[in-house]
Amino acid sequence: QVYLVESGGGSVQSGGSLRLSCAVSGYIYTSYCMGWFRQAPGKEREGVATIDSDGTTSYADSVKGRFTIFRDNAKNTLYLQMNSLKPEDSAMYYCAASVAWGRYASDGNCYNPEGRDPMDYWGKGVLVTISS
Repeated sequence: QVYLVESGGGSVQSGGSLRLSCAVSGYIYTSYCMGWFRQAPGKEREGVATIDSDGTTSYADSVKGRFTIFRDNAKNTLYLQMNSLKPEDSAMYYCAASVAWGRYASDGNCYNPEGRDPMDYWGKGVLVTISS
């Protein structure tokens, strides 16, 4: 079992920055893919940024150059640094993990040998609101 708790959401003006954190606890797997996903009202959930156990990172095209995903293994924490925020970045942001062999990060999502991974564990999410 893996537990994920997000923090760092809030409201900022367009052009501002936020850093989201995801505290990870429970069984620590050696092979995994983790990341950040978001869902805006009336829209489908989308992958934002992911990182796998090899350290490979991936981003959705809409956030490339503005968002950075990174982890602090000593603190068991996953981060998402968000810069140059836009109103269209407003959404609930969720931390998620897929913990099995063969998971890898690509285009802001996690994949398994059969395709896009549905993710095994999810946090409750944090709200990010960007005003223009």
